Amino acid sequence: MVLNYDEIRRIHRLEKNSSRLVDLEEEFFDELSELIEAEKKDYFESLKSFSINKTRSFTNMKKLVEEIFLIREKKILNRALVSAKTNEVPDDKFTSEESKFFKAVLKEIQSHDNLLNTVFSSESSKGKKKEKPLNMVAVKISSEIPSFVGTDMNEYGPFHKGQELELPQKIALLLEEKKLLKLEK
Repeated sequence: MVLNYDEIRRIHRLEKNSSRLVDLEEEFFDELSELIEAEKKDYFESLKSFSINKTRSFTNMKKLVEEIFLIREKKILNRALVSAKTNEVPDDKFTSEESKFFKAVLKEIQSHDNLLNTVFSSESSKGKKKEKPLNMVAVKISSEIPSFVGTDMNEYGPFHKGQELELPQKIALLLEEKKLLKLEK
């Protein structure tokens, strides 16, 4: 395939009208660089000779190429998001440059998703159990308390009237304020 202005317009039209990536040849970006270099020379010559048609042609091609890149970038980002959630590899045909981009984005999304998992898990990033906080206080429950999630995202309860136990100081103070327990001294 010989890359020219008409082919750029065709690719642009297909990219805009499809949710899938348009199949590009592996050497597309190399050919595109060569085409742009040739068009750039013509563009600078047209500036010297005040040829508006050549100037407009290069400007239009530049806009089309930028829009193709933007559309393809959005499609690749969407594919990476879907792949991270479904663990399915897309059947889209990326160029080698786009494949590297896809893999890097996918890795970052998966890393970010792992952050969410560690927030809700009771294990630290090293896989060890979190140590109990040192600020535990002894309390005596004054009335029935259903189970709840504390400020530390751990589940507590249910607790029964008269029960004696240790709770983190922050949680104990909140429950004491609501007159649900008494601090043991």
